[in-house]
Amino acid sequence: MQDRKEIEIPSTLAKKIEERIKDASFKSVSEYITYVLQEIIENSEDEEETFSEEEEEKIKERLRALGYLD
Repeated sequence: MQDRKEIEIPSTLAKKIEERIKDASFKSVSEYITYVLQEIIENSEDEEETFSEEEEEKIKERLRALGYLD
């Protein structure tokens, strides 16, 4: 078994994930988040991404909406 590390996410995000995985093969929010993060990391290792100023601003707006940025 792999070592595990606990992380925190906003409860509103966890609830949205629970709804999304309700009819999927994921057994838990943790399993889904692990899958998504692995996909992101694997894809980012394959290609170096740079964002335009417009794309970067859209990302920041989305992170603000999710409560990660002030």
